[in-house]
Amino acid sequence: MKYLGDTSVLIHSLLAKPNLSQRAISLLGDENLEFYLSVASCWEIVTKTRSGKLVLPDTPAEFLTRALKLMLLQSLEITRLHALAVGELPDHHCDPFDRMLIAQATSGG
Repeated sequence: MKYLGDTSVLIHSLLAKPNLSQRAISLLGDENLEFYLSVASCWEIVTKTRSGKLVLPDTPAEFLTRALKLMLLQSLEITRLHALAVGELPDHHCDPFDRMLIAQATSGG
């Protein structure tokens, strides 16, 4: 099964005391599952770090490179179809990064 991780799951899973549910911790430890990190999450981390809303122990590039290796994450690029799918989502999700993650997770590609 494939999973697309949310930005906050990525950040919290790398903390010394992760603030994740037992189910999330169990899923992240399952080697039979495929986990993806969206480029949108990388963009969100860089944006929040530059604005001071997120403080990381390393630069965003170092943090994300380490996360990809440690968590065996595959990168999920943003395609034209993903961008178009954002416009089809209902308006109850206003955060542009969350909208892209939803579009990617539901587009099947």
